Amino acid sequence: MQLSGWGNFPKRTTQLTAPRTEAEVAAQIAEGRAIARGNGRSYGDSAIGAARTLDMRGFDRMLSFNAATGQLVAEAGVMLSDVIDSFLPRGWFPMVTPGTKLITLGGAIAADVHGKNHHVESSFRACVDWIDLMGPDGSVTRCSRDENPALFGWTIGGMGLTGIILRCAIRLRSVKSGWIRQTMIPAANLDEAITAFEDNMAATYSVAWIDCAAKGAALGRSLVMLGEHAEPGEVPARYRATPFKAPRRRKKTFPMNAPGFALNPLSVRAFNALYYWNGSRQEGQQIVDWDGYFYPLDAILKWNRLYGRKGFMQFQCVLPQASAREGLHRLMSAISESGQASFLSVLKRFGPQDSPFSFPMEGYTLALDFPRHARAIALMPELDAITLDHGGRFYLAKDSRVPADTFATADPRAAAFAQWRKENGLADAFASAQSERLHL
Repeated sequence: MQLSGWGNFPKRTTQLTAPRTEAEVAAQIAEGRAIARGNGRSYGDSAIGAARTLDMRGFDRMLSFNAATGQLVAEAGVMLSDVIDSFLPRGWFPMVTPGTKLITLGGAIAADVHGKNHHVESSFRACVDWIDLMGPDGSVTRCSRDENPALFGWTIGGMGLTGIILRCAIRLRSVKSGWIRQTMIPAANLDEAITAFEDNMAATYSVAWIDCAAKGAALGRSLVMLGEHAEPGEVPARYRATPFKAPRRRKKTFPMNAPGFALNPLSVRAFNALYYWNGSRQEGQQIVDWDGYFYPLDAILKWNRLYGRKGFMQFQCVLPQASAREGLHRLMSAISESGQASFLSVLKRFGPQDSPFSFPMEGYTLALDFPRHARAIALMPELDAITLDHGGRFYLAKDSRVPADTFATADPRAAAFAQWRKENGLADAFASAQSERLHL
C-alpha cells in the first residue's frame, strides 16, 4: 500500500503489517528491510519502510509505574496522550514533550523529540532509563546508559534504524496542577526575540511564534511565550478544587484537503499580522491550561489537510549559538523576500547536548511549514545553503526533501552512524525510505 508521513509527501509503496506479538515482529524482521511506525506523525519518509512497515500501535500497554521515582514502564506503541490522560490526574506530566501529544513513546525515542524546555532539560533522552530493542535475529536486548550504552546512544535519535523498540522505561515529572503560568512577550523584531530568550534562560519553558512575512525593521517579529507549571493557588477559581482538571475543548476536524489557492502570500501575511496583533494584546502573565499551552494544533484534527492534496514540507534546522543570530537573520530575510511565508513558524532555544546522532545542539532551532508548490520548493536550496554556511543541521523527523549530500555535509555524524549500522549487521535488516534517500 501507499504510505506517507504527516506532510502527505512523499508517498511510497510499502508492505504494511500490524504485529501484535514479539514473535510476529521477529517474523517480519526476518523478511528484511523493515522499519517501525508509530502514529505516523513524523513529517516525511522516516517511518515508511523501504520494503515493509511495522505498525507498532498494537503494543500499547502500560506495564508498571513507580510513584516514588515517577518511572513508567510501557510498550512502544503507548501514546503520549494516553500517558497524560492516565497520570496527570495523579500529579505527573511528561518530562519532555514535543508540540503534539499524538505520538507513541517508541516514536519519541526514535526521533529523540525535544520540547520547549530543551534549554534547561535537554531532549527526550534525558527521561529515558532503558529500552528493550529487537535486533535482526529476533533477540531482544536491553540497553541503557550502563548496559549496552553504544546501542542506547545510537537508538535515541536513530530513527528506528537500530532495531524495533518494544518497551521502555521513562520518567515523568511531578506537577501540582494541570495549568501553566504563561508570560507573553511581544518582540518587535528578531533581535528582540533572541534577547527575550537569552534574558529568560531560567524559565522552564520558552517558545516563540515568529512572523515570517514581516520585513524591514519588523523582520522576525515574534510572540515569545514563557511557561511554568502553576501552583494550585494560581489555578482559576472554578478549578481549584480539582487543579488537574482543565477545560475540554471540542476538537475540530479539517474536513478535506484545502484548494491550492487557499494558502497564498496574501492570506498568510494577513493571518500573521492578525496573529501578532492578537498575541500582543495578551502581553504579560496569564494562567492557561496545559493542552492549550503545549499542544494548540492538536485541537484541529487532520490539520495537515490545510496544505492541500500536494502536502507540505517542513524546513527545520538548528544553528549553533555562535552563528545563530546572523544565520536566523539571513534565513528570515530569504523567506520574507521570497514571499513564501509560513504561518506555522516556531523558534526555540536549545541548550547543550552531547549525543551520538540526535538533532539538537546548543543554539536556536527554526521550524517552518511550506505548502509544496514550485515557488516554495525553489526556496529550499537557498535555506539549506544558509544553514550549511552557519554550521547548522537538519531534523530527520521533519525532513522529506533534503538532498543526501547536503545532509552529509551538515551532519558528519551520519557517516559514522551508517558505518556503525553496517558493522553491526543492521543495515540490511532495518531501512526506511528516508535512510535509503540519505544513504544512512
